[in-house]
Amino acid sequence: MRRTIAILFGLSCTVSITSTQAACSRNNIEAVNLANEADKQRESNPDEAISKYEQARQLDPSNFRIAWKLARVYQKKENWEKVNEVLASATKAAPDHADFFWLKGYALEQLAEKKGAWKDAQDPLEQAIKLDPNYADPHFDLANVLYHLDDEKGALDHYTKAIELKPDMLAAYGELGDLYRRLGFNDQAEQVAKEGVSWDKGDKSGFNVHTLYGFLLEQKGDNSGAIREYEAAKKACGQCNEKGQNIIFLNLGAAYAHANPPRKSEANSNILAFQKTICKGGAALRYADECTQAQEILKQVSGSQAP
Repeated sequence: MRRTIAILFGLSCTVSITSTQAACSRNNIEAVNLANEADKQRESNPDEAISKYEQARQLDPSNFRIAWKLARVYQKKENWEKVNEVLASATKAAPDHADFFWLKGYALEQLAEKKGAWKDAQDPLEQAIKLDPNYADPHFDLANVLYHLDDEKGALDHYTKAIELKPDMLAAYGELGDLYRRLGFNDQAEQVAKEGVSWDKGDKSGFNVHTLYGFLLEQKGDNSGAIREYEAAKKACGQCNEKGQNIIFLNLGAAYAHANPPRKSEANSNILAFQKTICKGGAALRYADECTQAQEILKQVSGSQAP
């Protein structure tokens, strides 16, 4: 007698009287049991969960569900090499899953930030969109990749499509608006940023679009509007100690200094915060112009050198 157990366990083998097939089914069942144990530890002990998922994957290499769960834990740990490695096999085992191709492309995008191999991320992201044209995330990530490949038209199209599909995706507004700004289309950039901040969720996702909108208002001479947006950006980033967030102290400090009348105390405290985090450490050379600007603002509002 032969009984299929794939539906119950998501496995690839069947129970049979032959010893080889019986061993195969035992491995698959054990793999599922290990994966179930790992599921319970994903949040509390991700390293142990990874160990069990890896064991499960060795027992049943064809179970793409286990591979997906393992990839997501590696994603949480930002181990992009491992995410890519796991999904390389999963996308072959499950070639119709847009999620798998998206996450593989996203992992390669993160690796490209260090290695510059942006082309590697393009194919899986395009495959994800081919499988599910209404999936916003791969449109957004493909836009990022195309921008780095100097395809600004493609980047504009896919940022726009991501917003059409997911109107509350604040990151897409920030990137689309900034690309318009870089291309010299400030009116379009402001329109995108204004729409973006209207979807503000009150969390860190609003940082970039508020910062962009503040900058564009400042360029127009609307300093009070710039202060409003920079304050919203600072609120969004909290400690503002993640990559690229420290600039808000300089932006806000400068806006306070140019208020009428100048808000000297607030300008001073923000500029000092910028100098402490940027101009006193290893980043000082990369931000030489900004540090010079900060020093000039301090002179303007206090008439003294920074300590």
